[in-house]
Amino acid sequence: MARPIDDTDRKQVRRLHAAGKSRNEIAKTIGRSPSTVSKIAAAFEPPLVFDRAAEVAVATEVRRADLAARRAQLAEQLHDDAERLRAQLWQPCTIGAFGGKENVWNDTRLDRPTFGDQRQILAATGTAIEKSLKLAPAAGGEGAEQVRSMLGALGEALTLAAGDDSDDGGTDGG
Repeated sequence: MARPIDDTDRKQVRRLHAAGKSRNEIAKTIGRSPSTVSKIAAAFEPPLVFDRAAEVAVATEVRRADLAARRAQLAEQLHDDAERLRAQLWQPCTIGAFGGKENVWNDTRLDRPTFGDQRQILAATGTAIEKSLKLAPAAGGEGAEQVRSMLGALGEALTLAAGDDSDDGGTDGG
């Protein structure tokens, strides 16, 4: 049988509640169940309440702000990635492959990436920009739409140029 609630329990509940302790913390401190603490709290006039809605709202808002900051940071990193990728379009590079009867590695130094590689670099650049804008949309949105439009037009032009690639055999690397 449970021990009856006494004045000591009531005083401790009132004191700990005033100190900002939660129902479960009070129960642990006085050696009673949380439901017993709730009964004691409800018997006061006015009743003591253990409403944590304000705390939960603040914690939720803090978490939301933290996630927004992380998204902004990731968006910035994706923009940096896009810039590094874009810079590769016209930089010298080395390409290589295994070949021949002995399957030997051969590489060649080019003034810039091949057309196909440039197209892949542009696609990766566009993807990085697009994803960064989804994480942290540009203010006003107009700049983001212009970037998408420019990248789309660039991609179409490269695709059309790829169709003309057969004229020269595609040996000039772009």
